[in-house]
Amino acid sequence: MGSVPAEETEDRSRGPRARPWPGRAVAAVLDPTPAAMRAIALAGVICTAGIIATGAAVRLSESGLGCPDWPQCTRSSLVAAHSAGDPMFHTWIEFGNRMVTVAITLIAVVVFVAAWRFRPGGHRRRDLVWLAAVQPAGILAQAVLGGIVVLTKLNPIAVSIHFLVSASIVAAAVVLHVRCTQGHDPPTTAVRGDLFVLSAALVAVTGVMLAAGTVVTGTGPLAGHADTPRYKLPLEGVTQLHADIGWLLAGLAVALVVGLRMSGAPARVVRASWVMIAALGAQGVIGYIQYFTHLPAGLVWVHVTGSVLVWIAVLRLFLLMRDRGPLTRPSPEPVQAAPYRQPATGGRPPRATLPLDR
Repeated sequence: MGSVPAEETEDRSRGPRARPWPGRAVAAVLDPTPAAMRAIALAGVICTAGIIATGAAVRLSESGLGCPDWPQCTRSSLVAAHSAGDPMFHTWIEFGNRMVTVAITLIAVVVFVAAWRFRPGGHRRRDLVWLAAVQPAGILAQAVLGGIVVLTKLNPIAVSIHFLVSASIVAAAVVLHVRCTQGHDPPTTAVRGDLFVLSAALVAVTGVMLAAGTVVTGTGPLAGHADTPRYKLPLEGVTQLHADIGWLLAGLAVALVVGLRMSGAPARVVRASWVMIAALGAQGVIGYIQYFTHLPAGLVWVHVTGSVLVWIAVLRLFLLMRDRGPLTRPSPEPVQAAPYRQPATGGRPPRATLPLDR
């Protein structure tokens, strides 16, 4: 008999070879485990938040009309090309943002496919499928809205709607990320009722603050281009309103954190509340610094990105306050009957007896 090569013997001792990473990635999407589904959903959160950051960079760098046409960059070119009235680096910033949107759309499709194929407990979760469908559908809708923004020469109302729709897509991604670790039971509140209502109010006020922030930017000097229309509002007035909403948000957040800490809320909720208050505090500091330094574009970009992080933290805190049971439940073990034991009679069956037997 021929001898087995040493390499083959070593491979057998180690077990089957690991699947190459492309195969593992495909398997994670087509047959996702709970851990894989959570990671894919997190990728969706990061990407949908990232497109807001890149869009803000376009606006704050005055590159919104770097590609003055849509869906092409210019009337004569699909890709970045020189257009009258804007330097070439503005064109590349705007065109790069469009390419990022294409890449994020592909990731959103991956999120949807994974949610479709996800079978916790052997059953498809329709709620997760619908939440995942929001991402590719929303990004495609955003592409159309982006075209409207360009064709209306950065109309501030269109830009505000564009931003708020992006925030809605981020919200759906955050809900998917939290819900893919929970069951499908009727929700129960894990904290006191008044604290849950306070958290809902925090979400609502954060949404109002995001809307007010778009009005401030659309009124000020960084509305996207020197010649673009702006909200015909006093900049100091809308800035003060935005700051007042921020102080209201801070008061609600502090009251909520203290209430959760004093009421013995679950540890996961308390941790999420500390993350929220830290993000909100950093956002407030950055906001006042940018105001007193006369709105430098780089710091305003950090402030816009921070607002998205606050939005995510507030939503996640609210969602963690509700319990929907475990993702999967262990199947009940079958009850085994006790084995029949034949009495020891030397292998002979017992003799039937009659009442007259003596």
